[in-house]
Amino acid sequence: MREKDLGIWQTWTWRDAALEVREMACGLASLGFTATHNLAIFGANRPHLYFAVIAAQSLRGVPVPLYQDAVAGEMVFMLDDASIEFAIAEDQEQVDKLLECRELQKQAGSATVIRHIVYDDPRGLRHYDQPGLIGYDALRALGRAWDTANPGVFDASVDAGEPGDVGVILYTSGTTGRPKGVCQTHASFIASGHGGVTTDRLGPGDNIMSYLPMAWVGDHLFSVAQWLVGGFTLNCPESAATVMNDMREIGPSYYFGPPRTFEGLLTAVSIRMEDAAAPKRWLYAKFMALARRVGADILNGAPVGAADRMLYRLGNVLVYGPLRNVLGMSRIRVAYTAGAAIGPDLFRFYRSIGVNLKQFYGQTETCAYVCLQQDGKVKLQTVGTAAPGIELKIAADGEVLVRGVSVLKEYYKRPDATAEVLDADGYFHTGDAGVLDSEGHLRIIDRAKDVGRMAGGAMFAPNYIENKLKFFPQIKEAVCFGDARSEVCAFINIDFEAIGNWAERRGLAYGGYVDLAGKPEVLTQIAECIGQVNADLAAEPGMADTQIARFMVLHKELDPDDDELTRTRKVRRGFIAQKYAVLIDALYGGKTEQFIETQVKFEDGRTGTVSATLKIVDAQRFPEVKAAA
Repeated sequence: MREKDLGIWQTWTWRDAALEVREMACGLASLGFTATHNLAIFGANRPHLYFAVIAAQSLRGVPVPLYQDAVAGEMVFMLDDASIEFAIAEDQEQVDKLLECRELQKQAGSATVIRHIVYDDPRGLRHYDQPGLIGYDALRALGRAWDTANPGVFDASVDAGEPGDVGVILYTSGTTGRPKGVCQTHASFIASGHGGVTTDRLGPGDNIMSYLPMAWVGDHLFSVAQWLVGGFTLNCPESAATVMNDMREIGPSYYFGPPRTFEGLLTAVSIRMEDAAAPKRWLYAKFMALARRVGADILNGAPVGAADRMLYRLGNVLVYGPLRNVLGMSRIRVAYTAGAAIGPDLFRFYRSIGVNLKQFYGQTETCAYVCLQQDGKVKLQTVGTAAPGIELKIAADGEVLVRGVSVLKEYYKRPDATAEVLDADGYFHTGDAGVLDSEGHLRIIDRAKDVGRMAGGAMFAPNYIENKLKFFPQIKEAVCFGDARSEVCAFINIDFEAIGNWAERRGLAYGGYVDLAGKPEVLTQIAECIGQVNADLAAEPGMADTQIARFMVLHKELDPDDDELTRTRKVRRGFIAQKYAVLIDALYGGKTEQFIETQVKFEDGRTGTVSATLKIVDAQRFPEVKAAA
């Protein structure tokens, strides 16, 4: 394991890691932590926090990673729900949140209150004297003394662990309501980790950059389960702001990220190319056109003409190779994306430049392990075939059902919710609508609850359209409406960095997000993007009626702190529809503009309002392109 600290990479061998895990576990035991306790883990990706996961498991306790950007009010629910008495925090910011949570628990008369808080980074905490606070080094010292005084107890605890024990509790994103604690066993994550490691031939020679939230199931699969099974090197960046630079230094061979990460990287590339000299822009455009045409086929091993292969090799020297290096992907052997559907255009871009990007599919309830795409068998429109140890079935209503090694044991203290998703045959009901093709590849259409029908009968899958919109660097987020309506309308969030760069190069002055989002020139830019999406939809069978008729650019970015997105950045569609009902009415009511004032939450807990008069724009639509007979 490695961690970059003050510009220097610090390294732990497996022996070093095992020693620290032992000392931490024994330190927790000295404080009273037992097999009956859950350990909250709160912070960014840090070696000591990953060691804490295994330390809790070593005592047959259960680690409970939490999202580090969650506000105290959200955290209290999960701390109470998981009956947390012990927590480990990254730094002063997280300690402050936990102390605030403890006060809120006391005021509310919670049955369980946080008693012990271990902190990793001591900066700013020297004069803190609240009860139960202890530093990481002090905990290890306690552990060494306890281990000496209680010989053999730690080893006996490890030996007593069973595959069927709950190994971790991971909370769902809460897209439709309160998060639920998903109890996954050691056996489930070990089997899932082994399946992924075997499929992609991972081993001690591989490197991975661990930068996504520890509370996300994908991070637990890659950075804990696969790390332990495959024995590769885990690298923790210095901070979220240095991930790209740290990636270029490490050159990981194995990489994963949600579509939003790949969208952000593409946006950064687009901004740099707009600032490049005219010859570079011309070269980039020419070779990217070639890459879109043959790059994915070359990566898949499909037949490609000799002339195109030679040109592609030249492009690899002049464009694709330098581009992969800028992205920190020069040594990538395999990359994965999951967490939400990725648009085929975005998927094609990365594969066309030689990045072996693949999709995996799963949920928190399935260890993020249901489908994997195998090398040479990647289809842009699917998420692959059933992973080893997994059975897939499509229900009569189109819902994807899963049975196998990765399925949850239960929801924590929620037998009612468990019964709703696990049927008598052991199948987990995913809530996703999908279809299986003749080769067993699964195509996810959308969340089953989000798939609807337009008034004219056409199927409406909002996520599919939204992903097409988010391929454009100008668009950061999109929310489409159309179920039971005669036409589709959309909310758009601009990408402030991309649009801001574009505006500055044209001398277009603006005074912040609200001002920039309402500029006529910006609305024209977004209208052009939507026009291109509509042209694509017109050419796709059965999709012409789902072209976007009208749109508005929202006056604020959708934000998890305002409950509009989950902590994993998924759109809370129902909440947005309710919160912005006046805007939806304006879109469908034929108005040309609508005033709105919205309450927002700031990071420090304060609230405020933001208001604007939003313009409503008619989008260009196209006649359906009939397929040739």
